[in-house]
Amino acid sequence: MAKIVRAAGGVVWRRGDDGGVEVVLVHRPAYDDWTFPKGKHEDDETDEETARREVFEETGLSCRLGSELESIEYLDGRGRPKRVRYWAMTVESSTPRTPDDEVDESRWLPADDAEAALTYERDRSVLRSLPGVVEMR
Repeated sequence: MAKIVRAAGGVVWRRGDDGGVEVVLVHRPAYDDWTFPKGKHEDDETDEETARREVFEETGLSCRLGSELESIEYLDGRGRPKRVRYWAMTVESSTPRTPDDEVDESRWLPADDAEAALTYERDRSVLRSLPGVVEMR
C-alpha cells in the first residue's frame, strides 16, 4: 500500500464591503486550475505549520488559523493517495508576492463566485465547510 502524501492549506476569508464572505483562490499555471493555497509537508512540520507556510508562499498572506475545515483525499498526479487538511484563516499581514511558475495569480472573490470559479468539486466541498459560509452569502 502506498504511503499517503500529506498536505495542508487554508481557506483565507474576510468580510467584503457588502458584509458577505470573500475568499482567496490561487491560479496554478501548470494545471490551469483555480484552487485554495495548499502544499506538501516539509521535514518535521506539523499540518498547521504546513498550512500557514503554504498560504504565505502562494499568496504573500501571513494568516491566523481558525477552525479546521473538511479534509479531502484523492490520488495525486502520480497516482499516490493524498490527504489535504484545511483550516479557515484570517489575514494578519501581507507581503507583495511575485508571480511564478507555481502560482501566477491570486484573487479575492465573493463566496458564490469562488464556488463557481473553483476547478475541483472537492474544493467546493471544502468551501461549503467554512463555518457560516452559506448563511453569510
